[in-house]
Amino acid sequence: MRKPEFALLLAIGLGLGGCSLAPTYQAPKVPLADQYQQHGSALDKTWVPAQPADQLPRDGWWSLYSDTQLDQLQQRLLANNADLAAALAHYQQAQAFSAQARAGLFPQISANGNGQRDRESDTKPLRGATSPAIYDSYTLGAEVDYELDLWGRVRNTVTAGKDDALAAAADLASARLSLQAQLADNYIVLRGLDQQIQLLQQSMDAYQKALQLTQTRHGGGIASGLDVARAQTQLSSAKSLWSQTLASRELIEHAIAVLVGESASQFKLAVETKVIPLPSIPASMPSTLLQRRPDIAAAERRTAAANARIGVARAAFFPSVNLSALGGYQSAEYAGLLTAPNRFWAIGPSLLLTVFDGGRRKAGVEAAKAATEEAGAHYRGVVLSAFQQVEDNLAQLDHIGTAQVDQKDASAAAQRSLDLAMDRYREGAVGYLDVVQAQTAALEAQRSLLDLETRQLRASVQLIRALGGGWSAEQLAQAGQASKH
Repeated sequence: MRKPEFALLLAIGLGLGGCSLAPTYQAPKVPLADQYQQHGSALDKTWVPAQPADQLPRDGWWSLYSDTQLDQLQQRLLANNADLAAALAHYQQAQAFSAQARAGLFPQISANGNGQRDRESDTKPLRGATSPAIYDSYTLGAEVDYELDLWGRVRNTVTAGKDDALAAAADLASARLSLQAQLADNYIVLRGLDQQIQLLQQSMDAYQKALQLTQTRHGGGIASGLDVARAQTQLSSAKSLWSQTLASRELIEHAIAVLVGESASQFKLAVETKVIPLPSIPASMPSTLLQRRPDIAAAERRTAAANARIGVARAAFFPSVNLSALGGYQSAEYAGLLTAPNRFWAIGPSLLLTVFDGGRRKAGVEAAKAATEEAGAHYRGVVLSAFQQVEDNLAQLDHIGTAQVDQKDASAAAQRSLDLAMDRYREGAVGYLDVVQAQTAALEAQRSLLDLETRQLRASVQLIRALGGGWSAEQLAQAGQASKH
């Protein structure tokens, strides 16, 4: 090929280098409300509309709960959790795949060296009469190959790989947020059980004193043996509940041990009954949620990657053009190999076009389109599920808060009933059955109140998780910039 023709082909290739057969990408549309439903005054202390500078903390959102031990456990989770380490390795793998795809944008250069002694067959077809049967061959050369990306196949492959890597980065953030929320949830349950254990211990102490009172009154002929049996039943039932609650606490403690990467056989958390405050949680508008949830970002980037692969599939209908050049030295003698007479070279383009494939390329395009539709549908599902989770937990905070106010009144009333029943029993005005009923009602009311407090705190954790924690789309953009270096 003459130099003018080669230069013309190269110019045409560079001119077409901006061509892409992928559809123009647009994120799938989803229905967005102007604001979240607000479920009444119970949310006034737990949820506030976020201002531009008022967002959840990017790092350490769990610090809203003002618990130093929870802070320490979260740091241990980040350092030692096995699932988080696996998610990080998956992200690093996706980064490597993206780098592999990006290598297609550059020429591939290879070098070779060869030294051998050959013997030709005496009956080789078309063998020259003067050709030697045994000879040496020495070669030293290099080759450069470059695909002219006329139809955007390489660039769309690179784009898809980059989007997959960004999706993996968002997956890592999602896994981290999920594990952090799981740890915070388990920790809150553990502290709720500590309060239950304390309540049951206090109840057992009170029931023990009541049993002693009935035994004394029975010894004096004032109370019947039935009163003693009822008092003993109350005490034994409270002990049973205490043991069951201890078992539940150990299970939660073991779950926390796994989350922080430690053996359950060696892990122990001391009992702590300090009240965990319910934090005020800033929640942005629904449209902002799309930028605050890493799982939404991951689903959106996978949709973009699938869209780019439509371009890759379409490019198969067009010829692929490769530019190659090779050169070096070749001789039958090692001595003087690197001299001008031993030089060889070749340069020129090659073109490959599939003429008939039985519909394989068409099926590939249809598969790529279907994959994009699948990814888009998954994205819409993730977004709608995210809105549901936010609304669910807002409703939980609202209604549990209202129930908690009523339960406090019920608990106070039950305690007054118990005090009155005990006073009247000492005076002999009522039988011990009234005391037993009052004790049962008081204990259940107090346990229900503690349960509601725990459930409200757990709902706040899940609301923070539903809002994306302290994550933002800026972090994904930063991950994309970091992957270029």
